[in-house]
Amino acid sequence: MKAWTPLPLDRYRSLESNLTDTKPLIIDTTANPQDILECAVQRLRASSDLLKTLYCLSFKQADVEDIPHITHALFLLTQDGCDLLQVAQQQMLGWKAPA
Repeated sequence: MKAWTPLPLDRYRSLESNLTDTKPLIIDTTANPQDILECAVQRLRASSDLLKTLYCLSFKQADVEDIPHITHALFLLTQDGCDLLQVAQQQMLGWKAPA
């Protein structure tokens, strides 16, 4: 069995939406900035679509649990999209955020 080795701190950045101590969801900061940007756009578009759904949703039609479920998904998608945008911006501008 392979021993676990920590990831290089300067290459991988954890997503802010991680709620665990080990931060299993990460961004490879050496990936192509266009690919990172596309992932960000994908998440922000999904977030925007959910916002439209929430805006059009009639509270008479919705279940009591629908709104918290939608807002939780919105938070995750938006936060991950913003994290990805920041990494893409840093790569395109050639600078690193302070640790």
